[in-house]
Amino acid sequence: MGAQSARSRALAVLRIRSRATAVALLPAAASVVLLAGGTTGHLTGGGWDVARVVVSAIALVVLIAAAAVALVVARARPAVSPTVPIAENTAPDLYRLVRDLADRLDVPAPSAIALTPDCDSWLEDRTHPAHGPPTRRGQSPAPGRSGADGAGDPKAPAAPVLVIGSPFLWWMRVGELRAVLAPVVAGTGPSAHPDIAAARRFIRGLDAAVAVSSADGRGPVARAVLGGVGRVARLLLTGCRVHAAEMERGVAAAAAERAQAVDYGLRIVAQEQVGLAYAGWDRLLTRVALPAWRMGRWPARLDAGVVAALTELSRRDRLAAQDGSFASRLGERPACDLLEEPGTVDEAASLLAARLFHGGPAERGPDWAPVDWQEYPDEVVDRKWRMDAARLHRVLDSLGVRVPSGGAEGPTLARVLDHLAAPGGPVSDRPSAPTPRGSAPDPAAQSPQGLEMAGGPEVAEGSDEGDVDESPYGALSAGLAAEVAREESARPTASGPPAGQGSPDGALWDEGALPLFPLQPPRSGRELLADHVTAMVCCAAVDTAGAAPGLDWLDGPSLLVDGERTADLTPRVLSLVEDGDVEPLKDWLTRRGIRAEKPVRLV
Repeated sequence: MGAQSARSRALAVLRIRSRATAVALLPAAASVVLLAGGTTGHLTGGGWDVARVVVSAIALVVLIAAAAVALVVARARPAVSPTVPIAENTAPDLYRLVRDLADRLDVPAPSAIALTPDCDSWLEDRTHPAHGPPTRRGQSPAPGRSGADGAGDPKAPAAPVLVIGSPFLWWMRVGELRAVLAPVVAGTGPSAHPDIAAARRFIRGLDAAVAVSSADGRGPVARAVLGGVGRVARLLLTGCRVHAAEMERGVAAAAAERAQAVDYGLRIVAQEQVGLAYAGWDRLLTRVALPAWRMGRWPARLDAGVVAALTELSRRDRLAAQDGSFASRLGERPACDLLEEPGTVDEAASLLAARLFHGGPAERGPDWAPVDWQEYPDEVVDRKWRMDAARLHRVLDSLGVRVPSGGAEGPTLARVLDHLAAPGGPVSDRPSAPTPRGSAPDPAAQSPQGLEMAGGPEVAEGSDEGDVDESPYGALSAGLAAEVAREESARPTASGPPAGQGSPDGALWDEGALPLFPLQPPRSGRELLADHVTAMVCCAAVDTAGAAPGLDWLDGPSLLVDGERTADLTPRVLSLVEDGDVEPLKDWLTRRGIRAEKPVRLV
């Protein structure tokens, strides 16, 4: 039923294309009739001569406009998702699994496999000439089967590329991955239908034409011409929108129906692992990867970190600890074993994730270096704390805050505490920066646990220019926001790979739109100040009490005292920042043996 619905909707899309063609040819047809009538002597006279000239001129203009629209639609390069291509010789077992799955589903096998640094999987058509041959850069296409679906027919549309979420490969077992991919691979069957393939090509061409017409940097004439092309393409897209959506729903329903007979029971269990992988991936990006990215370092094993984070989550979960099935599941073969060099693939996916979610450069460099998990505490956590502490003291210097009488010269925690303990009240909770376009507030960043990650997301622009808070808290938080904004503006923006280098997808998506999925939530003045005070406390603990920086897979950067993660620092910092009460924090420092009057080392 779903396949029939998809085909009927595809025919509806093609009918819209045919009607648009008929409308473009209608003036030409009328001109031909008038010219033929004059030649045969049936339509003669001055009025008919004027009609022939006017209609012929209109027909010529319409044909030129229609040809321009058709040319732009045909030549416009449809966007593709940024992915990491997987050559068959680097993952023969994965290709074999996908081929076997296609055989069981009786559908054509995907032409190639690629990975995306996200928790999703889909089929993507890359048959446009601008996308290049499917075998470029080692992308060996998996040959389709001959049979009822027409996979062996040379005239049949090329099978789409299978895009797999890289966290799935590391967290899921082989059987779970096969069950999750079954309904996705089943979609190659409807994709091979000529009507559905033609409808999709038409819609992708219209979408690409709209993107071309919206591009900047063109002259006035080209901008006017492409503006008209864009209006026509948008009009056609509006007419196709409902039919295209219903067509895709029908394709999905047909694929799900076809895949029901393949690992149906296991797929129910695997869907639970999809949710877990998404939760672990999101937590790893926002709490662990983002602090490193902002320092010019990118974790080179993000997918392996997902496994560590979810394993730690299960260890803390009492129900999972009591359920023996979880431990037995971890003993099964992970799907990443289907890759010949999983570490290399993980590194490539990690670099792409940094580009998509942070806008980092396409290649490593002196200011954009990979970092292993073993080096993360020293290279990221400790360095981030000291950078925040240095920023805090620079702002104090700019405010003219003096060293406490009788205190040691240099950056001390006592200087910060004495300044915040002065009369004036706590900082207001006014947001210090607007929400970047496309971003969403991180719930973790609003919670007390989120404040423990000294080095979490910060503002990218200046502070709110509303009411000025003249208290020590307000002046300090405003100064921190301004300092962070200056550092962000001085940071180089992402740039594409040099010509002829980088991944095949590098030139097929908008480099100027990076990051595509920003993870930067707005930061209030209270949170920004709390982060920097926490960083200063952690520096003092490391330098004067033998504490150490650590990495918590679920909460990000953490302070280790006697090898144990401190969970009671955040409430003390919040008491100072929110209520202006410095005594709980001072008591905590005394119990831990942390010397607030001792200078700390800064970067």
